[in-house]
Amino acid sequence: MQLMNRYRAAVAAYPIDWLSDWQAYERKLTDWVSDATRQGASLLVFPEYAAMELASLAGKAVAADLQQQIDVLSERAVQIDALHQDLAQRFNCYVLAGSLPLRLSPTRVVNRARLFGPEGCLGYQDKQIMTRFEREIWRVESGDGLRVFDTPLGRLGILICYDSEFPLLGRQLAEAGVEVLLVPSCTDTLAGYWRVRIGAMARALENQCYVLQAPTVGEADWSPAVDENVGAAAIYGPPDRGFPETGVLAEGELNQPGWVIAEIDLEAVAQVREAGQVLNFKHWPEQFKKDER
Repeated sequence: MQLMNRYRAAVAAYPIDWLSDWQAYERKLTDWVSDATRQGASLLVFPEYAAMELASLAGKAVAADLQQQIDVLSERAVQIDALHQDLAQRFNCYVLAGSLPLRLSPTRVVNRARLFGPEGCLGYQDKQIMTRFEREIWRVESGDGLRVFDTPLGRLGILICYDSEFPLLGRQLAEAGVEVLLVPSCTDTLAGYWRVRIGAMARALENQCYVLQAPTVGEADWSPAVDENVGAAAIYGPPDRGFPETGVLAEGELNQPGWVIAEIDLEAVAQVREAGQVLNFKHWPEQFKKDER
C-alpha cells in the first residue's frame, strides 16, 4: 500500500433534503462527490445521519415516524452502500458515508458510518456513546468498539458526533496510530454544535493530530429525528509548530451548505508529536502519576 503523505480532505456541511425518488439521491450524492474531487480532495467526509433524507422516499407518514424511519433506512442500507462504493471507485477517492440508524435485530439498532475507497468497503464504525435523544427516545444503542482504518491516506479513526466529546475514545485511537480523526456530526442547537466543535479541537490538541468535522445543516421539519440542524464544517489540527496558531486549518460559515477543504500533511503530525512546542501526545501518561511525595 503506497502511503500518500500529503493530500486534500473535504468535509461536508450537508443539507437534508426531501427527495422525489432514488435517482434524485444518486444525482445529489454524485454532484457532491464530483465537486469535492474536482477541487482535488482524496478524502471526503459526510455527516452523522446524513442518510436520514432517504426516509422521505417512503412518504410523509413513514418519514414522520421514528421507528419506521429506521426500518426504511435499514432496508436500503445495501443499496446506499453500493452507491458509495461505486462513487469511491469512479472518482478514485475515500468516502465516509453519512451514518444511518441500522437495525441489527428486532431489538437492537446502532448508528453506523461506513468507509469506502477505490478498493471497496473498508469497514464500519458504530457510535459508542449515545445522546439522550438516541438512548431515551429513539432507542439507538452503542456499537461494538472502535476501529482503526489503515489506508493510503494514513491511519484513520472515526468518532461520531457525541463520541468526540470523550477524551479516552480519541486517545484510544491515537495510541493505535491514528493520525486523522473523522467526526461526522448532527446537532440541533448552536450549543450542541459548539460542544462537538470544542471536543474535536480538544482531541486535535491532546493527540496532536488532524480532526475533520462534517455537520448536517438546515431544516428538515418532516423528520422528527433530524428536523433542525446547526453547524459549520471545519478541519482542525493542534495549535503548534507546522499548524495554524488557532488550530483551525479551514472552516465554513455557520449553516452554509458546501465543502470545506484543507491539505493534510501526515509528516506534520509525526513532527509535532516528536518535536512540538508542547508534547501533549507524549506527555499524556503523566497526568496519571501518583503523588510520591
